[in-house]
Amino acid sequence: MNFIVLGIVLGLVQGISEWIPISSKTQILLVSSFLLGLGFSSGYAFGLFMEIGTIIAAIIYFRKEFMEVILAILGKGTKNDIIMLKYLLTATVVTGLMGVPIYLFVVSLVKGPVIGVPMMILGTVLIIDGITIFFTRRSYVPKKGISELTWKDFVIVGFAQGLAALPGVSRSGMTTSALILLGVKPEEAFRLSFIALIPASLGAIGVTVLFSRHIIANTLGLISYDALGIAILVATVISLILINALLRFARSNKILLLVFSLGALALASGILSSLTGFG
Repeated sequence: MNFIVLGIVLGLVQGISEWIPISSKTQILLVSSFLLGLGFSSGYAFGLFMEIGTIIAAIIYFRKEFMEVILAILGKGTKNDIIMLKYLLTATVVTGLMGVPIYLFVVSLVKGPVIGVPMMILGTVLIIDGITIFFTRRSYVPKKGISELTWKDFVIVGFAQGLAALPGVSRSGMTTSALILLGVKPEEAFRLSFIALIPASLGAIGVTVLFSRHIIANTLGLISYDALGIAILVATVISLILINALLRFARSNKILLLVFSLGALALASGILSSLTGFG
């Protein structure tokens, strides 16, 4: 396949799937298996490496928040900047404590239909929550912001994000859903989920390069650096567009539609992962 077309396809898949409740690893695994003939381990490692484009997009879009966190690290931030720093540190540490062991010891064991179970459970919980909101006639709109969250809430988000190291589990789906279920207003839930991607994904890439660099090297030999560069560029552009669109959708405060949409996508992603056996 022409390296330009290959790069565009990989970039589109990564840029779209990273931000919605479907596992980007699943989609990259499927595409890399079909187009490049990669096996499970190679496709999984490559899927993590492909997050470079989405990290760049998140840093560009949330550059204001990124600089505020830097100021907090330097001791010059506001109260909210310090809270954001605590949130990112706590969530990232918990994510690492869960995600690294999962990547090193569990990923190779989790194959077949069981791959889709976590996302199917998440989708079912969200749909049940939506049904409860509908039938109780509650005018329920989560209203919490980051300043109203506790250390326990930060740990829960980190736990949810750590589970995304499992094949078939969507990071954005887990973290956004966890935040909404904790009572965080939709736009803030998406924002906090997307910002948390930056340190988590940097860590995931670091672990991948550290423990699977031979797999990455072999995979890049199949793809070419030109195709990888195009893929990262396309993933960055598509990610910027999608982040903006999702935040606008969340801002509408249509909580029932939002919860059902997240639930349906998570459920569909879980079913797809179970049927294909790919994470």
